[in-house]
Amino acid sequence: MEKLWNKLKNGLQQYCADVGFHKVILGLSGGIDSALTAVLAADALGGENVTAIMMKTRYTSELSLQIAREISALNGLQYHELDIEPLVSAELRFLQQAFEADVRSITAENLQARIRGQLLMAWSNQNGGLVLACGNKSEALTGYCTLYGDTCGGLMPIGNVYKTTVFELAKWRNTQGYVLPESVIKRAPSAELAAGQKDEDSLPPYAVLDPILKLLYDKHKSAEDVIAAGFDTAAVERAASLIRRSAFKRVQMAEALEV
Repeated sequence: MEKLWNKLKNGLQQYCADVGFHKVILGLSGGIDSALTAVLAADALGGENVTAIMMKTRYTSELSLQIAREISALNGLQYHELDIEPLVSAELRFLQQAFEADVRSITAENLQARIRGQLLMAWSNQNGGLVLACGNKSEALTGYCTLYGDTCGGLMPIGNVYKTTVFELAKWRNTQGYVLPESVIKRAPSAELAAGQKDEDSLPPYAVLDPILKLLYDKHKSAEDVIAAGFDTAAVERAASLIRRSAFKRVQMAEALEV
């Protein structure tokens, strides 16, 4: 984990130097991906050069707020909290009028993510700084992300790190100094775009999904080969379908650091 962390840290430092940024901006959601990205950025550039913005809605839990605040305090980040519920409500009313129909749940969920992306880019325009997208490789391969929303940014630092490795990196980094609340490592992953939402409502458990993705995508194995290796047929077919169907998203995502 130390070797991977240093590769990511050095890669972020070098990328920012190459493109002429010494400050970065990210959305700090209270989830593990943005938490790890924030700590990585603080290690690479110094916490004073990292702007972390918590953009809460009615679905944002008190735990998420507590985690975001604690991470910012532990790492010396420039922290801001924005209540975006009024923006979300106004746009939903506008869309309902435009559609002349009720807004579908998926439309409302993605709208929240896109408002967050818009605000991060506006913050960059106003104050300077490179926007970091906080997605991981498991999400990128399955399309579990919102185009022009949480994919927004100039660089995706952990975009080549699988979700299971994200958790391992977080645990390792805490052995070097306490920078991540234990609650962010232990909580069930959720985008918090709807009431009670969990990642595993839409995806297989990451412990099941990631080994399948590695074989299908990294090793270029066929679904038939992966099933023959003993993996669950439904999970493999689901993963293969998601990889195919989300290819259009990946070609529009920010560059990810090489690992």
